[in-house]
Amino acid sequence: MAPRTHLNTLFITSDGAYLAKQGKALVVRRDGESPFRVPIHMLQSVVITGRSSASPAALALCSEHAVAVTYMTPRGRFIARLEGPRSGNVLLRKAQFRASEHAEAPLSIARAMVSGKLHNTRVLLRRAARDHPDQAESIAPIADALGSCLRRLQVQESLDGLRGIEGEAARRYFTAFPSLLLTTEPAFDFSGRNRRPPRDPVNAMLSFGYALLASDLRAACEATGLDPQVGFLHSDRPGRASLALDLMEELRSVIVDRVVLKLVNRAQVAPKDFAVDEVGSCTMRDSARQTFLTEYQGRKATEVRHPFTNESMTLGLVPLIQARLLAKHLRGELDGYPPFLWR
Repeated sequence: MAPRTHLNTLFITSDGAYLAKQGKALVVRRDGESPFRVPIHMLQSVVITGRSSASPAALALCSEHAVAVTYMTPRGRFIARLEGPRSGNVLLRKAQFRASEHAEAPLSIARAMVSGKLHNTRVLLRRAARDHPDQAESIAPIADALGSCLRRLQVQESLDGLRGIEGEAARRYFTAFPSLLLTTEPAFDFSGRNRRPPRDPVNAMLSFGYALLASDLRAACEATGLDPQVGFLHSDRPGRASLALDLMEELRSVIVDRVVLKLVNRAQVAPKDFAVDEVGSCTMRDSARQTFLTEYQGRKATEVRHPFTNESMTLGLVPLIQARLLAKHLRGELDGYPPFLWR
């Protein structure tokens, strides 16, 4: 297989950091610390989650090299994204728009995406039941229920029906999540998914991770020439990157959920790494964000074999591959969209 370059993401999480240009490189400066330098050709994107600033020259360098700069709150909520001129093939975007309005194309693509999500969450549950037999009794029935949802998905004839099955499967999956958290620390008790704002450390990490993953998927769509706003599973809404959210469904459990489980189960985060305000909103402190980002990048560096292309690659490259496979389907080069099925 020909060599591949896995372009990385520069995360800036510390308050008071300053992003500057130095030749053909970006430099991050902060009082009292040695400058951090990275050549621009090694980057795919920059994500800023702290109260930091960037020079116009640094932003211009990013724009010239198609490196998007995303600003997020410390909780992982998207604020803004800066990028250069839109690239990509206008014919591909027109094909995407036509497919999104077609009677059958959205249903077919959405079914494949939800199938991928259910398959991958089921794999995670079955692996957990195998590795931790003492938890198998509570995990196995949920995995079986997801199998039932998968079968029903194949005969569902409406988008609303697909969304209903996806929602049901997600609720069932998260009822099994407490059994996956192998800790006795009360702070990491999990009673269900909550967000906007998250009210406990586990949900705070899930929300933060999903926001990072959504940013990666949006970048993959744009790099491929797809419009990240026009999706098939998620309905169109002003300001929503619906296609990025569509593609993210297959990878939530494979990347983000695995990171959260590892951090909790190996005690890499502690209650002191989180803060809860007077209204019950839970926030990750800098220490938790730094630890999460390290593991997130490590997870993306994991080698996998893509089930459709049969090529070895890192998980971090999968979003781009999935966006390209979708583009091939929209151009008529593939009969259907092949989701990423975790093995």
